[in-house]
Amino acid sequence: MSQLQSSWEMHQPSVAYLPDTDMETVAASTSLPDPAGDFDRNVPRICGVCGDRATGFHFNAMTCEGCKGFFRRSMKRKAMFTCPFNGDCKITKDNRRHCQACRLKRCVDIGMMKEFILTDEEVQRKREMILKRKEEEALKESLKPKLSEEQQKVIDILLEAHHKTYDPTYADFTKFRPPVRSNASGRGAARSSSILTQDLSSEDSTDLFGSEAFGTFPEAVEPQMFSNLVLSEENDESSSMNIDFSHLSMLPHLADLVSYSIQKVIGFAKMIPGFRDLAAEDQIALLKSSAIEVIMLRSNQSFTLEDMTWTCGSNDFKYRISDVTQAGHSMDLLEPLVKFQVGLKKLNLHEEEHVLLMAICILSPDRPGVQDTSLVESLQDRLSEILQTYIRCRHPPPGSRLLYAKMIQKLADLRSLNEEHSKQYRCLSFQPEHSMQLTPLVLEVFGNEIS
Repeated sequence: MSQLQSSWEMHQPSVAYLPDTDMETVAASTSLPDPAGDFDRNVPRICGVCGDRATGFHFNAMTCEGCKGFFRRSMKRKAMFTCPFNGDCKITKDNRRHCQACRLKRCVDIGMMKEFILTDEEVQRKREMILKRKEEEALKESLKPKLSEEQQKVIDILLEAHHKTYDPTYADFTKFRPPVRSNASGRGAARSSSILTQDLSSEDSTDLFGSEAFGTFPEAVEPQMFSNLVLSEENDESSSMNIDFSHLSMLPHLADLVSYSIQKVIGFAKMIPGFRDLAAEDQIALLKSSAIEVIMLRSNQSFTLEDMTWTCGSNDFKYRISDVTQAGHSMDLLEPLVKFQVGLKKLNLHEEEHVLLMAICILSPDRPGVQDTSLVESLQDRLSEILQTYIRCRHPPPGSRLLYAKMIQKLADLRSLNEEHSKQYRCLSFQPEHSMQLTPLVLEVFGNEIS
């Protein structure tokens, strides 16, 4: 009884060790369930008949291929053997052919049973079933979507673009005007102009999106090109208009951070395949409309679910909701922003999916001011197809279930966040003492025309 139970525990894994070429061997072997499921594959398996290396359970006993075949042939021929010696020969790998009678007796003694031997018809049926299963698996594999070389190349380019424009050490943050987390006057921080701010301030505003930024732009760009976001002077009774602007101590630091992030988004966009084929005006329109959305997407890399903060290195650059409120934004923006970050984090996107989503976000044909919408749409469709194929090929379930739809919904959520950000930004920019804390690049991208 113990041998039979042992065979149940050990037979199931042994099937994988059978050679594919010996179809009759596979068919003749008996499959038993494995109730324990705790067979140790590292323990050497020894044939119970002759001591040779066993290949698995055959006819209810652990045996080598030779003894398995011997037992099957003997049972099928109903062979009657006689021991030429005294009937108790010790069977080994070397002498197993010397006494068939004692070898067969040993087979029976260790539990091999003729009832487990398949008939020729059963062997044929099993052979056909195995062959059919292999053909079905081959067909399934051939129909499985695969990333083409061109699609993989696009992904590799986007990954490289992200790595070149996103520093996970956040070392450059030390160049910003320092963060001031208090309600005291931030005049000291305002006087401390960072290297980045000095660099941006020294540039003419019309050149911020010019030849240095893109490499394909004409030397002179009409200022009207940057006026896509119209400032509204209508009174807004929402809570975003009721911000206490008297103590925005974090504004200088976060203005530098956003300005820096915009530069990195521009660098990323320039490397998106097809982006630089667009007209300069369309490149600018796409970037001005999508910059804050891509920044929000990128910031998810530093967002931590444990404490709902953006952790960018040291504690000086660990940003909480309160820090952003001290830069002039209200909870009308921050509550949905945190909800967005949590939802995006829980999708557990692969880095490949993350960079594709950022590129799709930038190449949105319905952005204000875009002229060649058909070209932008074709570029976006190409990226969307690559993303869907990647999810099917590389993102295992259950995480892949409805993942593409969830990612596209995140882009819709970003549109709402962008709208609220623009509203609060306009409110902030109406305060000259605070708008002067912003960098020229921030003023240009978000459409501020206050001098």
